[in-house]
Amino acid sequence: MNLELRHLKVVCAIAETGSVTKAASLLGLAQPALTAQLQRIERTLGGPLFERDRRGARPTALGELVLSRARVLLPAMKGLQDEAARLAGAGSDQAMSRYRIGSIGGPVIGGMVHRLSEAQPDAQISTHASYYVDELATMVLAGKLDYAQVGVCGDAIPSADYGLVWQTIAVDGVCVLMQEDHPQAKGLEVDLAELAEEQWAGGPGGGCFGDCFAAACARAGFTPRRILETDIRGCVDMAESGVALALCQPTFRPPAGLVHLPIKGAPLRWRQVLGWHPDSPAAQVAPRLMEMAREAYLEASARNPHYLGWLADHPQLGASQLAIVRGEAA
Repeated sequence: MNLELRHLKVVCAIAETGSVTKAASLLGLAQPALTAQLQRIERTLGGPLFERDRRGARPTALGELVLSRARVLLPAMKGLQDEAARLAGAGSDQAMSRYRIGSIGGPVIGGMVHRLSEAQPDAQISTHASYYVDELATMVLAGKLDYAQVGVCGDAIPSADYGLVWQTIAVDGVCVLMQEDHPQAKGLEVDLAELAEEQWAGGPGGGCFGDCFAAACARAGFTPRRILETDIRGCVDMAESGVALALCQPTFRPPAGLVHLPIKGAPLRWRQVLGWHPDSPAAQVAPRLMEMAREAYLEASARNPHYLGWLADHPQLGASQLAIVRGEAA
């Protein structure tokens, strides 16, 4: 058997996941088939590439040698393929056959996938979830993702260190999730200063959002008693039980018994952006993906007429028509 690039991808997948079973799932193969393929690769190379036990698969010295070469060859070959695709499709806006989208979650990613599936029923679409912008940006830079749909503090743009293009989908006023019979849940918005005695809950993630919230509280005249970091379900549970108020996006759909209201004066803003590498095939169809992302945002926003009414008095917020920027606002 001659060694091929697809065999190197198998070796890298096993090393990255630390498991033949996980690698098989990642590659879309049955575990026995991948095991048989690994055995053929090892026979070709003359020895075992991994030590396998209950703890997983760890590269042998031979495996480390193969991995060191594969991690050079695979990106180089992908670069060649991408460059050839750009030259062959120069000036065109052709659709891709595969879309790999990383996201922090929320209705925008769901709306994008729905629209892509309708527009290209035969396209391969995969998603990867992470709370951390840096992780998703790194995966785009490494060619593991085509796009990253993330959120950052409203006055920020993800770091320029990754060399990616970022375009704003929308900028929203952050909302407070609380019980519908909470004393401050009576109007169109909540005054942060009136919530000084509350405990708070919020999701994990990178960026400066925690610092921004603390600064907003300081401007309102208080220091937050406690900020509890948990996942979305945990935030909802705490809000439902009255343990804490939670910070959320206006596109979030609260369960029965809870409401979310924007904060007076919009001291906290959340910017949703879509990022891609400017030299990748994804850049050619990025305008199409941006249109889908904005449509998905508008669809999600329309489910919250209360927030739309609030937006009427805050025209600087909502769906954005900002130009593409690389690393920072234009």
